[in-house]
Amino acid sequence: MNLLAIEWISIGVKTAQFIMSFSILVVLHELGHFIPARIFKCRVEKFYLFFDPWFSIWKKKKGETEYGMGWIPFGGYVKISGMIDESMDKEQMKLPPEPYEFRSKPAWQRLIIMVGGVVVNILLAIVIFIGISWVWGERYLPAKNLQYGVHADSLARSIGIMDGDKIVSLDGKIVEDFGTIVPDIITTDAKKMQVERNGALVDINLPDGLIKNLFKTKKGKEIAADFITMRYPAIVDSVSKAAVFTKGRFQKGDKLIAFNNKPFQFFHEYEALNKGYADSIVTFTVLRAADTVNVKVLLNNKGAVGFFRKTPYEMFGTVYRQYSFAQAIPIGFNRCFETLEKYITGIKQIFTGKVNASESLGSVISIGNTFPGVWDWQKFWTLTGIFSIILAFMNILPIPALDGGHALFTIYEMVTGRKPGDKFMEYAQMFGMVLLLGLMAYALGLDFWRLFK
Repeated sequence: MNLLAIEWISIGVKTAQFIMSFSILVVLHELGHFIPARIFKCRVEKFYLFFDPWFSIWKKKKGETEYGMGWIPFGGYVKISGMIDESMDKEQMKLPPEPYEFRSKPAWQRLIIMVGGVVVNILLAIVIFIGISWVWGERYLPAKNLQYGVHADSLARSIGIMDGDKIVSLDGKIVEDFGTIVPDIITTDAKKMQVERNGALVDINLPDGLIKNLFKTKKGKEIAADFITMRYPAIVDSVSKAAVFTKGRFQKGDKLIAFNNKPFQFFHEYEALNKGYADSIVTFTVLRAADTVNVKVLLNNKGAVGFFRKTPYEMFGTVYRQYSFAQAIPIGFNRCFETLEKYITGIKQIFTGKVNASESLGSVISIGNTFPGVWDWQKFWTLTGIFSIILAFMNILPIPALDGGHALFTIYEMVTGRKPGDKFMEYAQMFGMVLLLGLMAYALGLDFWRLFK
C-alpha cells in the first residue's frame, strides 16, 4: 500500500470519527430541547441533524414532527411552533398564539426548554468521563521517570530550558504526568517552572508571550508539539519487512550510536543527522550486547530506515490506575469541570491577547483533524466528552440565536414581568445569526488558509 493511499485512509478514519462524534453530540443536544418541549405539550415541527437549506439528505414525518438529516454539518435544530429561531418563520408569529406554541407557555417552562440542550451536553460529558475512567483507567508516564530529561527546542531554550532538564513543577505544583506539562502551561497560564539540572533545582520564569508562541505553527504543525519532548536513546524494537539492508541487519535490542560515522546518543539527534539522505545507502553503528557492529541500509524516499524503536513508555515505565465504577464517578465529575475551566481560560487568553485568534480558532476542519488517523475508542470518547463541554459552553453564551441568548431574554421576562416584543426578538435573532455565520466563515477561512499555507 503506497503512502498516498495510507494518507487517504487516515483522512477517511478522521472524517468518520468526526461525523459519528458530532452526530452524537448534536442529536443528544437537540433531544435536550425536544423532550421538555413535548413534556410541556409544545408542538415540535422539525428535528434535524445538520442544517437543510433548500433540501435535505433524508426526512420522514412521524406524527406532528418531521425528522431529517441536512447537508450542512454545522449543527442541528428542533423547530418548535411559536418560537423565533433559525427558520425565521415570520408568518406564524403574525397569527394569534396557540396553546401548543412555545410563546404561549409560562416563562419557567420556556427556560427549561431552552437550557435543556446545554444540560444534556454537560451530563453527557460527565457520563463519558466516568465511563472512560471505569473502562480504561488511567495510564501515564511520570515526569520524574525520564532518566535523560527533556529535549528543548529553540523556543524552550530561549526561555532557559536546557537539554537534560527534568521538569519538577509548574507554579509550585508537582508535575506527575509528563504529557500534561505543555497543556497545563497553556490552560493554567503558568508563570514559573522548576527543573532539576545536574542535581540542583532551578527556577525558570515563563514569559508572557510564551503561550502565543506555542500556538504558532511551523511546517503545518504547532510549535507546542516540539517545545519539550522526551529524550531517549534509539533502541531497535522490531524491523519492517520493507527495510532494505546491504550489509548486516538490525536486531531487537540494538542501540544506535552513530550515523555515517557521526556519533549520537539520543533519537532526536539521529533525526537531525539523517536529513538529506533519502534514497541513499547509509551506515549505522550499533551497540549489540558488548559488541559494536556496522550495518548498512538503504533509506527510502522519506529518509526512513524501516525499523520500529522502543518507546519511552517501555523504557521508563508508566503508572496505571484501575478504578471501580464507584471510584470513577467523582473522577468523571472532576474531569468534566476541569475541562470546562481550562476551556474558559483559553477563551480569556484570546480576549486578553495572550493568544492570537488566527492561531487558535478553527472550524470543522480543525475539529475533525484532532481525531487520530486510526480508530481508537478511548481517544474517540475522550474527544467527544471534551467537545460536548465546548458545545455546552458555546450554546449558553448570551448571544441571540444561541440557547443562552433565548434563556437571557426569558430570565429578563421572569425578573421584570415584561416580555420582549416579537419584533425585538426577530431582530435579535437576525443579529445573532449574522454574527455566528460570520464567525463560522472566519474560522473556516482560517482553516483553508492554514491548509494552503
